[in-house]
Amino acid sequence: MRWPATTLTGRTIAFLVAPYGAEQAELTSPWQAVAEAGGTPRLLSTAPGRVLAVRHRDPGDTFAVDATVAEADQADYDGLVLPGGVASPDHLRLDGRAVAFVHAVCASGRPVAAICHAAWTLIEADAVRGRTLTSWPSLRTDLLNAGARWVDEEVHVCRDGPGVLVTSRKPADLPVFEDAFVTEFSHAASKRR
Repeated sequence: MRWPATTLTGRTIAFLVAPYGAEQAELTSPWQAVAEAGGTPRLLSTAPGRVLAVRHRDPGDTFAVDATVAEADQADYDGLVLPGGVASPDHLRLDGRAVAFVHAVCASGRPVAAICHAAWTLIEADAVRGRTLTSWPSLRTDLLNAGARWVDEEVHVCRDGPGVLVTSRKPADLPVFEDAFVTEFSHAASKRR
């Protein structure tokens, strides 16, 4: 275990994915990190039921949705994790309720962690202007055009905004991504209480 089991005790962390296409490792590994640190992860999506993750391009496992973004109150969450994959963030950025949820969490000053293609959802939520992020390399131009600064790093923690933004590039970066966001989520939640 990388953190004390009480690091995120009392904190509820939203994980937002589309009904299809979240990269499974980028959902399950951060989920486990939150749980190991004593937090309560909750899966949100744009539709009720189950979501189907992917392992790159192959179908992965399904996961039960705890609530839809339409019924979820962003104020109930201490932080937000946006897993990547190509299809999930692309779907989320076209869903007005998902975009509004992400925008509200970002504007509130609560911490957000996004990996791989999840930056697309942040772009649509107007949450990257003036921020420094990393992502899957193909999103570099999208982020620059949205007013962000892009860096090629395993993990980048940006504090130039209302809340901390933790970003990473790909599944291989998950260990450092998880260390960074668990630490930042713990600090941010302590300040809110």
